[in-house]
Amino acid sequence: MTQPQTATHPLHTATASQLPQLHEARNAGMPLDLDWVARVQANTSAIERRAATLPGRRTVKKAHQAAWLARAITLIDLTTLSGDDTEGRVRRLCAKARQPVRADILEALGLPPLTTGAVCVYHEMVPAAVDALEGSGIPVAAVSTGFPAGLSPYHLRVKEIGESVAAGAKEIDIVISRRHVLTGDWQALYDEMAEFRAACGEAHVKAILATGELGTLRNVARASLVCMMAGADFIKTSTGKESVNATLPVTLTMVRAIRAYEAATGFKIGYKPAGGISKAKDALVYMAMMKEELGDRWLRPDLFRFGASSLLGDIERQLEHHATGAYSASYRHPVG
Repeated sequence: MTQPQTATHPLHTATASQLPQLHEARNAGMPLDLDWVARVQANTSAIERRAATLPGRRTVKKAHQAAWLARAITLIDLTTLSGDDTEGRVRRLCAKARQPVRADILEALGLPPLTTGAVCVYHEMVPAAVDALEGSGIPVAAVSTGFPAGLSPYHLRVKEIGESVAAGAKEIDIVISRRHVLTGDWQALYDEMAEFRAACGEAHVKAILATGELGTLRNVARASLVCMMAGADFIKTSTGKESVNATLPVTLTMVRAIRAYEAATGFKIGYKPAGGISKAKDALVYMAMMKEELGDRWLRPDLFRFGASSLLGDIERQLEHHATGAYSASYRHPVG
């Protein structure tokens, strides 16, 4: 992997606070092009072979690895989506989002303060999260539209989006109706996604495809394209509740759809793998794929996020190893 460009030290390029603020035109969508959708194919064996080679071919070491891990922290949607969530748990999570790495580790590595990309919660917890993050600049993301199954009454799914936006959520993670993909009803998927986007207003919308339930990579590619045509700001792999969540073959399929859409329309679409990414080394592999397939621009939080909770703890543990030369117990790096 090409190492990050450095002025004095690799770690100096890792943090969001030192990155120039870039602003892309928001995806305006386009009319549904069924001919384009029909032409989309996915060579599963080739995709799987390409994905399998990546972990062994692309590695970073020493200070450069610490720099990439510090960058990864700024890409995390720190998440709690449990039935037993409480305001206290959410506030602790928000405190971790504000200071994701212990101050002594940052000092030892010469890093300025870091924050995560966002905090992701159920609608009920949005007000507590908004209050706990006030003044931090960290957005609150709310899962919506009958998450995780997306099978509640349609009008209630649309209304749920509006309620979360009114409560202060700046990002909305919606779930699509998987049946539209499985039956090839692309018009219905397009119309649904377009209405969800409209209901979000100024809040950015992430379309969760639940790729583990779509059957084939071709379905994943076509669903990705249709959601982008309908105005999705991000496409996201999973709810984290499916038996199969983010995988490298699915990621390769989705990011290539993003690349094709940008080539056709000029709009850059974000990508969010979610579910099952819990180790620092896995985060590095996903970041390497984004760099190779889409370029450095997709290694910033406005275009790439990890949907994760335990990932942060492992990254902090690895950063402590870089600072001290020794691994600590995971319980010394609580997330919330």
